[in-house]
Amino acid sequence: MSIVTLLPFIVLIGAMFLMTRSAKKKQQAAAQMRDEMQPGTGVRTIGGMYATVKEVHDDTVLLEVAPAVHAVYAKNSIGAVLTDAEYNRIVHGDEEELEDDAPVVPDDASSLTEDDDAPKLDLGKKDDAAAPADDVEAPKADADAEKAESAKDGKADGESGAK
Repeated sequence: MSIVTLLPFIVLIGAMFLMTRSAKKKQQAAAQMRDEMQPGTGVRTIGGMYATVKEVHDDTVLLEVAPAVHAVYAKNSIGAVLTDAEYNRIVHGDEEELEDDAPVVPDDASSLTEDDDAPKLDLGKKDDAAAPADDVEAPKADADAEKAESAKDGKADGESGAK
């Protein structure tokens, strides 16, 4: 056999070696993180539950999932060990001051495209030159209704309409 026919197999074996090596590194890092857990630290399980570590044993960990509610979990079920600040921000909603160099991310895209000087278009209305504008007539109708109401109130109090 020539090297040209063996080259794809060599590349495939090398790629498999690199993938298993990176997976082993990730597993070792996760095991080290779990071994370094201390009572009192906040954790997130692989199921997404946040809790506080109460006791650490060889293969299990006792978590406080709510005040005075404890549960025993396997160490392998811990997905992340959180810092105190991160745990308090997520669980208790504590807001820390943003760093000056931290980017501010808007909740929606409107603040990225909104221009205060640009005219606002109402895409729900059709532009029809023959149709009267409803919003122009509304202030006049409101003013007429207020005049009629005040004249009616004056007559009810015993005043005459003529002065």
